[in-house]
Amino acid sequence: MERINLRKLVLSAVFLAVGIVLPLFTAQIKEIGDTLLPMHIPVMLCGILCGPKYGFMIGILLPFIRSVTFGMPPLYPNAIWMALELATYGLVIGIMYLKKQKASRGWLLISLVTSMLAGRVVWGISKAILLGIGKKAFTIGAFVTGGFLDAIPGILLQFILIPLIIGLYERVQIKTVKREKQ
Repeated sequence: MERINLRKLVLSAVFLAVGIVLPLFTAQIKEIGDTLLPMHIPVMLCGILCGPKYGFMIGILLPFIRSVTFGMPPLYPNAIWMALELATYGLVIGIMYLKKQKASRGWLLISLVTSMLAGRVVWGISKAILLGIGKKAFTIGAFVTGGFLDAIPGILLQFILIPLIIGLYERVQIKTVKREKQ
């Protein structure tokens, strides 16, 4: 049986809490949330700092907890496709980031892009299936618009904030290790 890492568990809980609260700053307005993607950042950070299993779990849980707590996103179908999308982000960025040999901003960006593309593909497929069940069409144009064009501000925000936060976290870790050695 695998030991539970308390640090990762606590950090995951913090990322879950941030993911629950962060969308409140978009005033629960769907269009702003769809543009700024406030739940993506804590899930991706969780995947990087805690690993793919934790990133996956926080990604799955977050939309459902927000749906039950705040009514946003709507449970069906939005929370379902968002859970699959966010879980993919957390899992993929966690796997990619584990493969790094040394701290590298370039590898972080490659991990970020890979997870963004994988998450958007899962989002598109799951949205198409769920909307198809309801006899609604989800076209390639809607996929490109919703997954990429409308999301440009959120994508840019992720490219700025995630490397900045990871850089700060790694600097604090280095200082902590140096202090412990003294």
